[in-house]
Parts: sequence; structure tokens; C-alpha cells
Amino acid sequence: MNILQEAEKLMEKDQVEQAMELIQGHMEKATDEELYSFAEFYMQWGFLIEAEEIFKQLLVKYPEETEIKLLLTDIYIEQEKDEVAIDLLNSIPEEEDESYLQVLVALADLYQAQALFEVAEQKLLKAKELNPEEPIIDLALGELYYSLGDYKRAITFYEKTMKVDIPNIPIHERLAESYANVGEYELALNFYEKSDSNNPDFLYRYGFTAHQADRMDIAINVWKKLLQEDPDYHTAYLQLAKAYESEEMVQEAYDTAKAGVKKDEFNKELYFVAGHLAHQLGLEEESEKLIREAITLDSDYKEAVLFLVELLKEQEQYEKIIDLIINVKDTGGDDPIYDWELARAFRESESYNDALNSYQDAYNSLQHDSDFLKEYGYFLTEEGRIQEAVQVFEAYLVQDPQDDEVLEYVLRLKEM
Repeated sequence: MNILQEAEKLMEKDQVEQAMELIQGHMEKATDEELYSFAEFYMQWGFLIEAEEIFKQLLVKYPEETEIKLLLTDIYIEQEKDEVAIDLLNSIPEEEDESYLQVLVALADLYQAQALFEVAEQKLLKAKELNPEEPIIDLALGELYYSLGDYKRAITFYEKTMKVDIPNIPIHERLAESYANVGEYELALNFYEKSDSNNPDFLYRYGFTAHQADRMDIAINVWKKLLQEDPDYHTAYLQLAKAYESEEMVQEAYDTAKAGVKKDEFNKELYFVAGHLAHQLGLEEESEKLIREAITLDSDYKEAVLFLVELLKEQEQYEKIIDLIINVKDTGGDDPIYDWELARAFRESESYNDALNSYQDAYNSLQHDSDFLKEYGYFLTEEGRIQEAVQVFEAYLVQDPQDDEVLEYVLRLKEM
């Protein structure tokens, strides 16, 4: 058994000191070839400083040996000494051989890591000129363009590597996400389906792409799988609930949203969606409770506030609407629609002075909203404020001059 085989056995038995002592004991008498092998052994087991020392000694003897420089470069990269690695690689002269291709690819990786993307691209395109058929170069170009968000060019180079088995690089996933990013959702799905990845982020994007392709069946199955793999992936609950709802699977959508709020108690949108679905199922108390939770998290959550207003209107709970909107406004909510809805609630509660004040507040921002002007005009008429009503109706008719009914009504008001 030679020295390296014996050292290997010792390392496998976790007898590290003995293995190191064995190699050190033969270092002085070792040939250059043996020293090279010892350095490779050190690299294999992660003893980078020891390997670096040997390679640097050998480089003094063999200053033009590209292979030694490439191995030293790997060590410097592992040690995050990128500048030293770049200087060493740039010292290698250009040659028409495979080793120089490695130099160019390694330099491109280093420049890319330093965000010097144009320089990285130049190195790879130079390598492409030297060997147009080398898939590793196509892959490197694909990875560069993918990292830059240039998905069309990334696709071009990834496609060229499809027939080559390149370990540790998920080409199907890269192509899936590249096609999805350029809006080719059906093509993206073909590549997503070829991947067996259970990575939660990957599954989320897979489901989202299926959703964009209007393949809700796939989106639902993928997001269900995602939540089985990772029940704490909060965003998926919302998307899955919406997908179920789009397929008119309201109960499943509601159950999903409810499961989501248990996992993510501060997600206002999940509470809102759950409340909306509860309403569809006729669970009015539960619906109100969930929507109020959403508003508690964000008092100016306009969509939730207005949904709750409509819910309370159906139940003729006008006092609740008044309390809700006043509370929203007191906590910083500011929207003319709130004033309009408050005016309506006061009007239904026969608090006409309060209604007038709220209509006036809303008018400052809604004077170009024809629906508001029409309603406000009729309210002013009911309150006997004929001159103001006429002015409001005339503003309305500027926007909707074809409304003959209002036109005739205004003429009658003027006669009065």
C-alpha cells in the first residue's frame, strides 16, 4: 500500500493526525510528482493552506505550468482571495488548448462574482470563439445572462446544453424559469414538469407559472404539494385559496385561507380573502370577524373597509358602518370614498346634518365623479337646498349631458 492509500485509510477512520504525520514524514524525500499528489490529497480533504504551500513551491520550479496555477486558483477562490486568483489566472499566456479555456471560464466566474459582468461576458465569448462546441462555455454564458435577467439570451445558451449531462446544474429549472420570465408560460410548464425538485421556492414559482398559463389544475396540485413539503410557506396559502376560488371550489378555498391565517397571524390579505370566502358560504358572522381582523392589522385597508361596509349595508347595520368609518378616519384612514359612505350611513340613520357634512367633505375630492354628484344633488334637493342642488346637478350634466331625466329635473328645480 503506497503512502496516499494508507493516508486515505487513516482519514476514513478519522485518524487525521496520523494521516498528516505520515505524509509529512515523506515530504522531504518526495519527488515533484509525489508532492503534486500530496497537494491534491490535501485539497481533497480541505487542508487548503498545506496544499497551497506545496503548489507554490512547485510553481517556483515550473512557472509556466498552467495546471498548477489552476489548482492554486481554486484554493484562492475557496479562501475568498479573488484578486489573487485573478492576478494568477491573468499571468497564464493565451494558448489554443483546453487548459486556456479553463482559464477563461474561471476568470469569467471571478469577474461575475465581482459584478464585472461585461468583463465576464468578454472572457466567455473569447472562450466560445476558441471552442464553439464546448457545452461548459454555453452553460457559463447561460448562467451569466440568467443572473443578469437577460432571459432570452440565457435560453439560447441553456438550450445548447440540453443533450449534455452537467451535474449539479438544474438546466430544466433554469429553462423553466427563463421561459416564465419572458411570458412563454406553456413552454415553461414543459420544463417545470421535467424537474423532480421539491424545493419550496421552485414549487411556488411552478404553481405561479401554471396560474399564469391558466392551468389552475396544475397550480392547485403544485401548491398543495408545496404546503405538504413546507406547511410554513405562508404565501402559498393565499395563492392556493385564490386558485380554488377561481375554480369555484369555495369551501376548499375557505379552508385553505383559514389554515393560512393560523400560520400567518399578521397577513391582512389572508384575513380579507378568508372573510370574503366566508361571505360566499353564508357565514356572515365569521365573515365580519375575519374582515375586522384584516382592518385591525391595517386600519386603512381600503378594500377590506369597503367590503365590510357593503356587508353591513346588506344587514342594514348603519350605526356599525358609522362607527367603522369614524374609527378608520380617526386612526389615519383618508379617502373621499369613506366620507361618501359615511354620508350614506348618516342619511339612512336619518342624521341628516351629519350626512350633509360628510357629503360636503367628500365633494372636495369627488366633484368630478358623476355618480357622486348625481346622488349628492338629490340629497340636497331632499334637504330643501335647491340652489346648491342645481349647481351640483349642472356640474353633473357637464360630465353626462345625455342624462335627459336629470336635465328635466333641473329645469323643474329652476322653475321652483
